[in-house]
Amino acid sequence: MREAGKVVADVLSEIKDFVKSGVTTKEVDSLAIEMATKAGAECLFKGVRSPYAKRPFPGAICASINEQVVHGIPSDEVVLKNGDIFSVDFGVKLNGYCGDSAITVAVGNVSEEKQRLMDVTNEVLQVAIDNIAPGRKWSEIAEKMQTCAESAGFSVVRDLVGHGIGTEMHCEPQVPNYVSRALRKNDIFLKEGMVLAVEPMINAGKSAVKTLRDGWTVVTVDGRPSAHFEHTIAVVSGGCDVLTARE
Repeated sequence: MREAGKVVADVLSEIKDFVKSGVTTKEVDSLAIEMATKAGAECLFKGVRSPYAKRPFPGAICASINEQVVHGIPSDEVVLKNGDIFSVDFGVKLNGYCGDSAITVAVGNVSEEKQRLMDVTNEVLQVAIDNIAPGRKWSEIAEKMQTCAESAGFSVVRDLVGHGIGTEMHCEPQVPNYVSRALRKNDIFLKEGMVLAVEPMINAGKSAVKTLRDGWTVVTVDGRPSAHFEHTIAVVSGGCDVLTARE
């Protein structure tokens, strides 16, 4: 999984440098495919089916701009422009094991609110990393993540959560980025050897989201921007190991 994670990290690092005003999201997708292919890896998202969409997901990356939370479809017609924030989610399978990670990138000069939203969302993910260890309850970590976001005046998306990951992209358990009565009742106790894809999705406005008619793209209901960061994280003795860490 560390090898798969390195491919994902390398691709996202290259994408971060590649993104600028005037680039299409399809060009970013093509870069990801090219790099993954050279590494001998399979792009995880391309061809995934959903009961809510008429067609399988067509891209290797999820390309989500501004109020798009996740699952934006790469397109030749979508051009990045100055002031956008661009969330890129990407995953691969290599030698039978998966890696999954996401970043949100500023395109040119962004507003103070958008920059703070990105910074806080990344901080929320770091809160999880700092607290993951064998024997911890996920509810305790989720509560700290939620507090980090809400104390900054932002909201945590409820309809989408992180997940276990291994030989398949999505495995049990589901790992929410907020605490709830249901989570406290059926808590997740972290054990050495577990691997989780932790992915806070934080909105500048309210937490409510909806899916567009394409069956894939999830957007904020109020049209305010959203940011998304994710790492594949292994629970190890004494703490955790971020398998998709970028240099």
